[in-house]
Amino acid sequence: MKLNISPDRLDAVFTALAHPDRRALIERMASGGEQRVTELAEGFDVSLNQVSKHLKILERAGILVRRREGREHRCSVDLRALMGARSWLEAYEALWRDSLAGLERYLDGMGNAEEGAG
Repeated sequence: MKLNISPDRLDAVFTALAHPDRRALIERMASGGEQRVTELAEGFDVSLNQVSKHLKILERAGILVRRREGREHRCSVDLRALMGARSWLEAYEALWRDSLAGLERYLDGMGNAEEGAG
């Protein structure tokens, strides 16, 4: 299977998505556009330092783009890394669909066999 994303980047994306706070940060940036780090940290039950660590993980995964404006760091989401992970998942969608269809046929056959026995 040909990937639109390197294996290392794919690992980084899934690692970034594994934590609920990082997913929440992605949602904030996706809905609110470019924001300062302090704005992104508002409302989290963790320190600004911990939010900053989460942002660095998102940045390494290519999900976050950081722009410096003087002393301020402004962050925005870059969904291209997520699209690469999506294409990897979609490659397996047909396999899952076929497996589920096979299971459905099997279960339907069991139901028909029980009806014939009764």
